[in-house]
Amino acid sequence: MSDLLERLRGRGWRMTAQRRVVAEVLDGDHVHLTADEVHARAVERLPEISRATVYNTLGELVTLGEILEVSTDRRAKRYDPNAHQPHQHLVCAQCGAIRDVHPQGNPLADLPDTERFGFTIAAVEVTYRGTCPNCAAA
Repeated sequence: MSDLLERLRGRGWRMTAQRRVVAEVLDGDHVHLTADEVHARAVERLPEISRATVYNTLGELVTLGEILEVSTDRRAKRYDPNAHQPHQHLVCAQCGAIRDVHPQGNPLADLPDTERFGFTIAAVEVTYRGTCPNCAAA
C-alpha cells in the first residue's frame, strides 16, 4: 500500500473532502489510473465531485511531486502514487495493465559513456513490455 495519504497529511496539505477522495482512490500498490478512472471511482465515494476538481487535484499532486504522471503508450496518461520509491513499469501490450517492478542493478550504468553524447543524466525510465497472464490465457 502506498503512503500517499500519510505523505499529504505530513505536508500539511489542506484535506478537503474532494482532495481526500482523490487521494484515497489513488492510494495502493500498482495503482496506475487514468484521470477518467480516478473520477469514476471518486464519484462512487463522493457523487458531487466534478471532473474539473479531479483534474485540478491530479495536476496539483503531480506539481507537488506526490504522484507521477505516467505515459507508457499513446493512450491516456496514468497517475502513479508510488512517487518516492524508484521503480520501472511492466506493461501488457494487449490490455495495457501496468505493474511496478524493481529490477536489480543500475540502468544508468548500462549506458556507456560513448552513448551519452555529453549529457548529464538525471533519471532513467525503463518500460518492460509483454503479455500479462490474463491475456496470455485468453
